[in-house]
Amino acid sequence: MRKRAGASRWAGALITTAAAVGVTAAGTAPATAAGPPPARAAVSAVRGPAQAPPGYGFDGSAERVRGAASSSDAVALSTGRTYRDTLRKDGRVYYRVDLDAELNAYVSVVAVPKAGGRVEYGDGFEVSLQDGSGVECGAQRARFSSAEYPRPLAAYARRTLDGTGSTCRQAGAYYVLVERQSKPGSSPDDWDLELRYTTEPGLRKAGPAELPEVWPSGTPAPPAGGPRGRQGGSGIVDAVSLGEGEWRADIRPGQTLFYRVPVDWGQQLFAGAELGSGATGKKYIGNALVLSLENPALGHVADRTVSYDGKPSTLALAPLRPVAHENRTSYAEDTGGMRFAGWYYLAATLNPAVGQEYGEGTVPLTLRIVLRGQAGPGPGYVADPGPFAVTAADRKAAEEGAAGSAGETAAAGRSGPMRALAATGLGGGTLLLLWLGGWTVRARRGARARA
Repeated sequence: MRKRAGASRWAGALITTAAAVGVTAAGTAPATAAGPPPARAAVSAVRGPAQAPPGYGFDGSAERVRGAASSSDAVALSTGRTYRDTLRKDGRVYYRVDLDAELNAYVSVVAVPKAGGRVEYGDGFEVSLQDGSGVECGAQRARFSSAEYPRPLAAYARRTLDGTGSTCRQAGAYYVLVERQSKPGSSPDDWDLELRYTTEPGLRKAGPAELPEVWPSGTPAPPAGGPRGRQGGSGIVDAVSLGEGEWRADIRPGQTLFYRVPVDWGQQLFAGAELGSGATGKKYIGNALVLSLENPALGHVADRTVSYDGKPSTLALAPLRPVAHENRTSYAEDTGGMRFAGWYYLAATLNPAVGQEYGEGTVPLTLRIVLRGQAGPGPGYVADPGPFAVTAADRKAAEEGAAGSAGETAAAGRSGPMRALAATGLGGGTLLLLWLGGWTVRARRGARARA
């Protein structure tokens, strides 16, 4: 009897805990409604109670590492993994990747300054990839320009084997160097880093080595159908999927919303944003909204800012070339970045200064996405391109507004029955309740049989 009572109490405690988990999971599930936003959102009063904006959403599975002061002590990074570190003001740290002589390699860094801190024009970081002799294979800088307020910045370093050069082609140890550049007046706080390392297979045969001189650079008509509600994610890992259309969200001063759009070979992405009118305030805020675009390897492609004075204010990224393998032959970021198919990431940040004039409530935000051109075949990779492709599942995710790689990774790791249950929309707490309920019934039946 004592053993049965103990088991019952243990199961009861677990069921209580599971119920709490289920409630929490249900309360925090990302909104992916495809219908129109609530009527109140159309005339959203941007004044509201003071509330700190949500911070950057780091990958919960990321491994903590510490960059080394010397390449000789650099910790090795593995493909398909996410890592976290910090970088002090004017700091420089090394990491190591072991490359073969066949795959292109990309190491990305998302740098996240502390919210409420100070950044100045020119503050930022550079990430570069070097061989064992210190020869630089590829680098990119990410810097604050006229929009001088904290927000995540992304850049990547790369080693590509597409050209005919003789450097950085051998197999062996390569070193990733991340260097932070700061002005004297910027905050001394450490920046958080999120790092990823991915590879791209080569081609069965060499593709075009020159860009076409003529390409469709005209601005298309805005998407039809009216706005549909789709609130963004807090980071790369939970970026909310978008397809073509007009997408409505709410954004707080100092907040960054993350989205992702599947763009296939031969397709051309047009992206714009609009800040809706406010109920109060007329003060002019320069660089009130920043819209930034990163490619599937998280290399920076383009950005644009717009001011705000309480009236509707719109911006659009400059026209980008259709996705093509040969775009990588260009040194221009907005062309070279459109080098492969896959998920392209959009980050929208609202200037904290908006809160000083218009209150700390939300401001209406609308994103407009147009994809022009039919999806074409890839360039002929020798192996599975991994993230550098658009699948039917990606298109479905864009239609449904699924959150990013966190949900995909979890789903991929589930067994068949668990995946089927997950597809029904049951949360983790609900599943645990069902399992524990069945376990309790079986335990009691076994106890009665033994009695």
